[in-house]
Amino acid sequence: MATKKQRRRRSKDRRHEWEIVYVDDEGREVEVDEPEKAPARKSGQKSSTKAPARSAKRGQRKVDPPSWRRSARRALIFGPIAFVFFYLTMKTKSVPQAVYSAVIITAVLVPFTYLMDTLMYRTFRKRLERAGATQPKRR
Repeated sequence: MATKKQRRRRSKDRRHEWEIVYVDDEGREVEVDEPEKAPARKSGQKSSTKAPARSAKRGQRKVDPPSWRRSARRALIFGPIAFVFFYLTMKTKSVPQAVYSAVIITAVLVPFTYLMDTLMYRTFRKRLERAGATQPKRR
């Protein structure tokens, strides 16, 4: 049985008139001649009107090829944060020791982020191949 909140939302949806429009290639809204009739749903099934729009938007995400420059930039952003963390958590408040630890962790972070970018890019390309889309050219 639907909750009171769900019943209110359904009744609100039924009160409003909805128009079905499509957006053409130039970005203009075009009305549909005959609205498509939705198949009858069994009780308890959820409507999936918003799901295709979300999944289409999510599918358009682009993953850039990995680069050492981007990995180094991320590590340099993380470096000062690591320094503050090490400085605050040390028993002896030694600045040179905190700097040394931050430099080491930052140096380790560069190849690690490059590896993660590589794995994400490979996964993205495999998904494109499975979908049958054309592959982006590698630089």
